[in-house]
Amino acid sequence: MEKRRISFDLLVFDTLDELSKSEKALMQIAVEARENAYAPYSKFMVGAAILLANDEIVIGNNQENASYPSGLCAERVAIFQAGAKYPKVEIKTIAISVSSKTHIVDRPAAPCGNCRQAIAEYEQKQNSPIAIIMMGASGKIFKCESLEDILPLAFGSSYLK
Repeated sequence: MEKRRISFDLLVFDTLDELSKSEKALMQIAVEARENAYAPYSKFMVGAAILLANDEIVIGNNQENASYPSGLCAERVAIFQAGAKYPKVEIKTIAISVSSKTHIVDRPAAPCGNCRQAIAEYEQKQNSPIAIIMMGASGKIFKCESLEDILPLAFGSSYLK
C-alpha cells in the first residue's frame, strides 16, 4: 500500500483591495449579480462573474425553484451561458460572491459538488486552468489557481473512451 497526500495552495486576501484591478472589478460584478439572485426559499444568494479570454464577462446567479432539484446554482448559470454564447473562448477566472438574507456570511463559500464538476468539464475541455476567487458578504477572500485544486481526482471524458 502507498499513502499519498493531495494538497494545494490557497491564496487568502484580507480585502478586495489586495486583488488585482481586474480581479477586484470581476468580483464587484459577481456581487452585483448576487443581488439579483432568485432565492426566495433558502435566502442564500450567490453571484458569479466569469472572465473570458476575449475579455467578455458573463454573469450568473442562483435561480431557485419550489421543486428544489429544479433550481440552478450561480456558477452553472454563468458557465453554461459562457459555453452557449462563446463556445470556443477560454474561461480564465470565475469570481463567486455569497450572502444571506437571514445571517451574515463572513467567509467564502466554495462551489458545490455539481458546480465543481461543471467547471471541471470546461477546464478539461480547454486544457488550461480556471482560477476561482470566492468571498462572502464580508471577511477574507480566497483564490485558487485551478478547479483541480478543489476537485482533485475529477471525473472527466477520458474515462468514457
